[in-house]
Amino acid sequence: MKKIGFIGIGNMGGAILAGYAASGKADGKELLAFDMNGELCRRTKEAIPRLTICGSGSELCGAADVVILGVKPQVIESVLDEIKAAYSSDKTVISMAAGVSISLLEKYLGKDAGIIRIMPNTPARVGEGMIAMCRNGNVDDATFDEATEIFSGIGRAEHIDEGLMDCVIGVSGSSPAYTYMYIEALIDAAVANGMEAGKARVFAAQSVLGAAKMVLESEESVEQLRINVCSPNGTTIEAVNKLFDNGFMDDVREGFQAAVDRSIEMEKEKA
Repeated sequence: MKKIGFIGIGNMGGAILAGYAASGKADGKELLAFDMNGELCRRTKEAIPRLTICGSGSELCGAADVVILGVKPQVIESVLDEIKAAYSSDKTVISMAAGVSISLLEKYLGKDAGIIRIMPNTPARVGEGMIAMCRNGNVDDATFDEATEIFSGIGRAEHIDEGLMDCVIGVSGSSPAYTYMYIEALIDAAVANGMEAGKARVFAAQSVLGAAKMVLESEESVEQLRINVCSPNGTTIEAVNKLFDNGFMDDVREGFQAAVDRSIEMEKEKA
């Protein structure tokens, strides 16, 4: 039985573990986990009874066939330092730490290590994550496909070149935060116009969900989808023109670029 281990089961690691366990794709596999937060381990075990809680990251790495690192960039090097003695090249390590390159992982685990780097986002918690994946040359197609199956259980997984990982952080890794800002502004405006906050939340969020689904399912360009909503002299074109006048598109692009630039800086700091 293949053993899939999770080191770090907080917001993102926990979301991936929960989504994978619930998806049915983990059937026939043994799930292991370790986190420094003992209470979090207890609660996660209650939610996923089949889960085995390990006593340390090193113990988990020694037992698992696939090790998923759900720890923050600030602590990943200490985690790698801990598990490297228990690691062997027949295991695959998957890291989701922003700004941490495959080459840095190889520095700790060896040039023959099988490494996959991913960048998920927080909607994974509700099964609608966007997960970017890349690998080094030691990961064969079958192993990469198996890893893809883990993450397709919590949303959509796409393969990219590692050189695009900083871009991914801007377009999907960090972008839920920008989207929440947009939804928050819509809610505030609706409340100011007399709508109850709870109802405004539903109206705003469902509209964003529906618009996103149309983008994914339509063959029309995003620009054309926008144009389709804008009747001449109507309400939508007034709103769109005001947003253009106020630099809405430029603000989003600049926010995106700030996230990308910080990702590049973080990788240089780890080099």
